[in-house]
Amino acid sequence: MLKHGILGLLNYGDMSGYEIREVFQNSLNYFWTAQTSQIYREIGVLEQNGWIKKQTVKQSGKPDKNICSITDQGKKELLRWLSAPDTDENMRSAALMKTFFMGELPVSDSLQFFRGLNQGYAAALEDLKNAENSIHAYREVIPNQKDALFWQMTLDFGRRYMQMYLDWTKSCMELLQNTEENT
Repeated sequence: MLKHGILGLLNYGDMSGYEIREVFQNSLNYFWTAQTSQIYREIGVLEQNGWIKKQTVKQSGKPDKNICSITDQGKKELLRWLSAPDTDENMRSAALMKTFFMGELPVSDSLQFFRGLNQGYAAALEDLKNAENSIHAYREVIPNQKDALFWQMTLDFGRRYMQMYLDWTKSCMELLQNTEENT
């Protein structure tokens, strides 16, 4: 998936590895995390596959810069990936795994766990405001304004997802508080 995210970014325009990382951090990182080393490793794989090409730009007083461009083969791969059906049925979640076994802890510890989750999800929801700012900033520099509509849809999903987690943790805390009061 990371390679397709990088291809998607390069489809907007040529970028250095540093620029890819920065744009990734300001956009895709809200729903797909990647370390800098992973991004650079994938850039190498993309080049080996013939999906991108790199051009070295000499800089005075600085290290040379490699500018990555998507190739025709890379665009074909991006379109193939975009056209393939996907469903997100995988519910891997450390919080849910812990919740499943939470009965081993005292109710007060479980309440503290859910309070911490709730605070974290609230902070993540607040942080999505930064994504809104990024959408506005990048909208100014992209050639296809329709892309920003789909960015907005992705952001809307993120907000709803975080709100669902907030509602869920609140419900869990209420259940635990009722349990604590009745024991």
